[in-house]
Amino acid sequence: MRRLVTIFIALALMAAGLRAQPVSGSWHGELNLGTSKLAIVFHFEDGRCTMDSPDQGAFDIPAVVEFISADSVSVSQKDMDAKYRGRLKDGIIRGRFSQRGLSLPLDLTPGTIEYSRPQSPAGPFLYKSEEVAFSNGDASLSGTLTYPEGWNGKKKIPVAIMVSGSGLQNRDEELFGHKPFLVIADYLARRGIATLRYDDRGTGASKGDASGATTEDFMEDAVSGLNLLKGKKKFSKVGVIGHSEGGGIAFMLASRGQVDFLVSLAGPGVQGDSILLLQNINALRKAGFPMTPTKEQIRESIKAQNNPWLDFFIDYDPASDIRRILVPALILNGEKDTQVEAAVNIPAIEENLPRGGRGKFVARKTEIKVYPDLNHLFQHCTTGQSEEYKQIEETISEEVLSDIAAWIRKL
Repeated sequence: MRRLVTIFIALALMAAGLRAQPVSGSWHGELNLGTSKLAIVFHFEDGRCTMDSPDQGAFDIPAVVEFISADSVSVSQKDMDAKYRGRLKDGIIRGRFSQRGLSLPLDLTPGTIEYSRPQSPAGPFLYKSEEVAFSNGDASLSGTLTYPEGWNGKKKIPVAIMVSGSGLQNRDEELFGHKPFLVIADYLARRGIATLRYDDRGTGASKGDASGATTEDFMEDAVSGLNLLKGKKKFSKVGVIGHSEGGGIAFMLASRGQVDFLVSLAGPGVQGDSILLLQNINALRKAGFPMTPTKEQIRESIKAQNNPWLDFFIDYDPASDIRRILVPALILNGEKDTQVEAAVNIPAIEENLPRGGRGKFVARKTEIKVYPDLNHLFQHCTTGQSEEYKQIEETISEEVLSDIAAWIRKL
């Protein structure tokens, strides 16, 4: 009888030990930001933690575990000034995520977040890519140079550096699981065109302080990448493909004689304060507020933030750069773009591009095109609002990809 009791005691102690194991594995949830939702993933292993923000293309962010037990977690992330505290009950960690004074509920369930992104390229690849590095002052940039399929190095080929939109992004311009720059690079490689895409300074494998950087600084980063490409002596023409802010940088590069051609994807045609005004009006209407801010209110609000990037953005008017573009330009936008509205920006770009005799563009082969039913990411959409981005499986319209490749090949 004593032996049986001893066995029962041992089993009870084992069960208690199993129950005492701290929270582990991957847990995910969504922050409700009002007009949109942001996915957050925590990975717990051996008392350590990393975070993902897959919607923003940020992964393996180191976090500090302040406390962890079988039913409670508390973690912090210093660089983001963020904390999460939660308690496990009935298979769900219920808690709150706080950042810079804002606190929001965040409930976590086991597992990670999987997106269906059928356009994302999957190997094996029949083309060659190599890792490259270049620098601009204290910024060290890391990127991927992709050569065309079947290229043997004997014939010179066109190449384009790819410049991302606003906000620090990785070389694939990853957002909501979409990797548009990777999709574009893969598409062009299969059609005889090389590309260089790179992590923005302070992002991914690139180093450098981006806190005080402006669009002009990011342009200089791109110039360093262009110098790398030109120094290789492998390319017939060296151009730029820029998206959103990157489209504006494409205009800057062309006006300074840095590129042989440019592709602007939803690039700005009007001053930054006008773009922000339209974005704010759109956001307020979407949220059901009838108020309409003025440009002066937008500027006052921005100036109060003491943010160098925003200060430069609201004052920068691309018109002066666009007027000096003498190389072929492919200007594309989506009709349902709610971030850089085609109805406002395309006419301004078209008006300022240099023209010669009979009203034709000075730069031959320059083309402008607006696509119906496409949003800021050039996805087929319903409303064009940003909350649709991650719901759409398409990363970028096949028609847009085809137009870019065909246009560059014509050069």
